Order: sequence, then C-alpha cells, then structure tokens
Amino acid sequence: AVPPRHMDSVLDILDALESPARGGSPGTAAALGRGLGVCSTPGCRAVLGEPLGTPERPPALTPSQWQLLTELLHHDPATPELGAVLAPDGSTVALGPLLAGIEAGLRSGGFGRPLPTLDPPADPLLAVTIAEALGTSFLLAQGSDNNATALGPGGCWDDVGNPQNYTLRGPRSPVPDPVAIGAMDGAVLGARLARGSLPVAELLRGYYGTGNGSEAGRPPSSYRRRDFGALAGQGRLEKEVAAVLGLLKKLSPTSELLRDVGTQEVAAVAHRAAREFSERYVECPAIMPRCLWGARPYRGTPAPLQPPLGSVFLHHTLEPSQPCWTFGTCARAMRDMQRFHQDTRGWDDIGYSFVVGSDGYLYEGRGWHWVGAHTKGYNTQGFGVGIVGDFTATLPDPDTLALVRDELLPCAVRSGHVRPDFALRGHRQLGHTDCPGNALFQEIQSWPSFQ
Repeated sequence: AVPPRHMDSVLDILDALESPARGGSPGTAAALGRGLGVCSTPGCRAVLGEPLGTPERPPALTPSQWQLLTELLHHDPATPELGAVLAPDGSTVALGPLLAGIEAGLRSGGFGRPLPTLDPPADPLLAVTIAEALGTSFLLAQGSDNNATALGPGGCWDDVGNPQNYTLRGPRSPVPDPVAIGAMDGAVLGARLARGSLPVAELLRGYYGTGNGSEAGRPPSSYRRRDFGALAGQGRLEKEVAAVLGLLKKLSPTSELLRDVGTQEVAAVAHRAAREFSERYVECPAIMPRCLWGARPYRGTPAPLQPPLGSVFLHHTLEPSQPCWTFGTCARAMRDMQRFHQDTRGWDDIGYSFVVGSDGYLYEGRGWHWVGAHTKGYNTQGFGVGIVGDFTATLPDPDTLALVRDELLPCAVRSGHVRPDFALRGHRQLGHTDCPGNALFQEIQSWPSFQ
C-alpha cells in the first residue's frame, strides 16, 4: 500500500535518502525532485537549470515510497492538488514549491552548483517558490473572459488520520492554497538553509513537528504567515513578481502569455498580485474548514446571514477550560463542542461562527454565511467568535489575542463580512453570563472597535 499523503511519510523518505550510510546527502531529495518534475516552469528552470533526466528508484526507498514520491512530485498544472500532503499543523502543503525553495536555499548557501546571476536581477529563492507562480496566475486570470480567480481555493482530505485524497473546494487557480502554503514554507526554509545546510529531514521535522499535531506545543510552521511576511512584505513581493515577469519576457522563446505585455502592465499585475496574496495569506488568519476538524453535518436548514454585519461578539468556550495548542487537540475540542451543542443543547450545529485555537488557526463553525447560536437575541446581527479556554482569571497568550485583534477583525472588514464601523462586544454585555471571563473582558475594552 502507498503510504498516507502526510508530511510524516515524506520525512521517512527524506531520512532514507539523506542517510550517509546509504550514500545520501542533504541535496539528494532536491536533485531527485527536479528529475521527477518539481521545477518544470520556464522561470524555475532559468534559475535552477534543466533536470538531468528521469531518475531511477534509489535503493534506499521501498517501491511504495518511490510510488508516493513520484506521484507527489510529478508536475501537472491541471491537478496541482495531487502534489500536496497534510502537515502536522493541519495545513496542506504542496511539495513542488517547498522542494524548489529548499534547493535554492542549499545552493545559495554553498551546497552544490552556484545559482546563476539573473537579468533582470531577481531573488532566486522567491522566483522559484512564489513569484513566477503568482505573476503567471494573475496574468492568466486577467486574460480570461469569465471572472477567473488567481488564488485559492482550499480543500478537504478524505481522512486526516490516513490522508490519501485531497479535493479542492471550488474552481482551481494556478495558486490554490496548498501551493501558496508550500511556497511560503519553501521561502522560509530556503532562507534558513542559505545560512547553513543541515539534513533537510531534520529541518522539516523541527519546522512541522510530527503526527497529527499531537505534541504539546505549537509548531513553527503555524507561524509561516508571520515569518513569510518578515521575509517578503508586500513591497518586496511586488518587486520580485515584476522582476520574474521581466525575466520570463527575455527568455527564448517568449511565452505566449507575455508576448504583448508592456512594462506598465507588468507593474500593474505585480502590484495586484502582491497585494491580494499578502492580504489573503499573510495578513489574514488561516481558517480550518469544517471538513478538516471532522464536523458532523448541520441539522435542518441553515438561515443565511445578510452581510456586512454590524457586530462581533467575543466569547470564551469555558469547556474545554484549557487552551488548545495543536491541530489534534483543537480539532478534538471542536468535535466535543459540536456534540454538546447538538446533543445536549439541541441546537442545529456548533453555535459559534468561528473558534480560535492557541495553535494559530481559526476553526470554522457556522462560518461567514449562516446564522449562529452564540448570542441570544443577536445572532442575526453579528458573528460569534469563541476562544478555546476559560479566561476568568487568565488571558489567552499574546499571539492568540493578536490573531483576533490585529488579523481576524481587520480582515473581516476588508472582505466585506463586517462593516467598517462595527462594534465589538463581550457576550456578557448582551445576556446574563460571565462570558467571556473577567480577564478577557477587561482586555478587550482597550481594543479599537470595543463599544
């Protein structure tokens, strides 16, 4: 049987490939990846060079591991979801841009052949991870007549315990969520390798953790948005997208896509691509869809909300009373809450619109579109956001507070779900309850939108 499409399976493969006892080294996986089709676009090949031919199965890998690796790294623009694996933090990562970033990082750190000097000057690491994909995706979307999308969508796994099939939840773009996430991880980890190479398996294990987020704390991968933003803010990203499109124009033969595109148009595409990517994948928090945390179906027929809404109501969950720090514990907390709300309280579904874990993610409850059951008498007027834990005497950690205050609330306004003049209130202001706890209620009174 082919191993599950989980990052742990990839780590096992990398361990085998990099083992010095079996003739491996840190660059083995990257070289194999290129032979299997990781770097098949013109810009990526201009940076990393042409592959050296189709590789044979290395003796270090079992036939089933080799089958998984070839399936994951075979590049097919029509089915980008086939190159994705589930990471321990619950995110889905495309291996292509991840391995391209790792190779660029290793080579700029002095391991293997030096990277070429590009004309026009472009950062090789950002070129092979995100800049080329982003520029071409926005050019394609601009050139099509029907409202084509240039980013997203996300998707769902058939089984997070044994992930085999990943299905996108909408029309695909050249940069669906797993490609964006793999590109951000490739850039962050490539930058780390440029400062000194170490076994890639060791680097990835330290970054992602192992298992389905079963360790005690939050893995570094859950900070990818912050870390990528520090590496390539919107202005830098815009400059690199424009540089890569300039590079593609000079390549021979010039791609059909860029044949009649002038300098001003390149600048406009780069600006839009960098802005939309940064808003979606850097400034806004990631949302775990219901399918990933294992939600039961909604009972009955949900009532639609009429956005933009004028309020956000903040809650603490009380039960579980401890914050959840990993995908595994947060997903379990969501299932427990949904079961309590449906079976004990008799509601149609989990009551909250969204729930915030201390693992760095929002968990979709009723979501943006359906009336919740969080703030009696006011459910049609606002979104209910619960933070996992009991915050009577203590506060959520600073990162979790910042996720709600600095990312979720501004994003909700920017995306049109919440009015710019919205009111943030604690649950206790609208009903007989101690929710969201004394400590948390005192804290939110200093937030800009509190009323």
